[in-house]
Amino acid sequence: MIKFWDGIKTATNSLKADKLRSILTTISLIIGNTSVILLVGIGEGAKQLATEELASFGHNMLYVIPDKGNVRETKGNSKTLVLADADAIAKQVPSVSAVAPQIKAKELINYGNLSLEVNVVGTTPEFLSVRNFEVARGHFFDQQQIQRQDLVVVLGADLAKNLFPQQDPLGKKIRLKDTRLKVIGVMAAKGSLLESNQDKSAFIPVTTMAKKVVGNTSPYGVEVSAITFTAKDKDSVRAAEFQVRNLLRLRHKITDQDDFAIHTQDKFLQTSNLVSLGLTAALVAIAGVSLVVSGIGIMNVMVMSVKARTAEIGLRKAVGASGRDILTQFLIETILLSLLGGVMGAGIGTGGVILVTLTTPLQASVAPIAVVIAIANSCGIGLCFGVIPAKRAAKLDPIVALRNLT
Repeated sequence: MIKFWDGIKTATNSLKADKLRSILTTISLIIGNTSVILLVGIGEGAKQLATEELASFGHNMLYVIPDKGNVRETKGNSKTLVLADADAIAKQVPSVSAVAPQIKAKELINYGNLSLEVNVVGTTPEFLSVRNFEVARGHFFDQQQIQRQDLVVVLGADLAKNLFPQQDPLGKKIRLKDTRLKVIGVMAAKGSLLESNQDKSAFIPVTTMAKKVVGNTSPYGVEVSAITFTAKDKDSVRAAEFQVRNLLRLRHKITDQDDFAIHTQDKFLQTSNLVSLGLTAALVAIAGVSLVVSGIGIMNVMVMSVKARTAEIGLRKAVGASGRDILTQFLIETILLSLLGGVMGAGIGTGGVILVTLTTPLQASVAPIAVVIAIANSCGIGLCFGVIPAKRAAKLDPIVALRNLT
């Protein structure tokens, strides 16, 4: 135990004697560990942000979209999703609580001298509950307005600000193609979802959208871009997916591959997690390369240290130090440098994670175990790359080494 602490003291004094060498060696380790901690934290933050965005879809939500690319030759007539499919799901699937068909299109909206290209969504009143949206001012259109094909519109929060920066939008009329729509409501801010700003959308009755904007594009009825629906509870999600799939296959007379695709929040979340995990792994691998480079730097510095301290090594051996003592001495120096670089790098990286959390939407975080692993990894790399110069120092012939004193 005494020899060990003597070794620590000797190694500390040796590192202090050549401060520039110690600082330069430590800096490379600090950079490597900072990169690892920071990138892991950012990866976790990105994963959490994606999870929160997917949660904004709505609770227990499922999403059906046309998938024409997967259609093969069938005995029946395959078709895209239509409004009647949404009605059938609402009436015939017992595990579904609400259904909201959607017709989407990029269109120009005009008010006064302003002209903006926005996402126009034709939908039904159930859209609010299915997609977990809220109206901040005014009201959403109701079922009677759907049936009458009323010329009304509800604006997203950002779209309302852009079109009416100094006015109350309620009651104003905007122009969509050749149709004038009365603003009856403004949505509460929702934020972005999958790189799409939901607050820049305009919402109109699905029947108005079909008649005035996109027209009838399917021989089977009013074609829709998607059908969103919610299961009655979390335990009913799989049953709802199974029942809706069977119903649509029956309605579309499909005997082979589906002409639609059903997505759930879990599927989106799994895909998002895989992407986040892959991205984080790639970033950590890149940061890991810097740690390896740092290890090579340690080895080079320690080799030069052995050369510079050849006479010292010879003198210590001449007074009784064994090769094992010399080996231990240099390994302790290497571990001290690696530990110092690891701790400082972890501290700076953790500070960077906190800064990212305070200045960006990412709620970056790093588990304590990740910090411990990073520091241990730093020491391990330093130890591995420090073995070669340490062994070289241990094998020096004391007689040859002492010649450097003359």
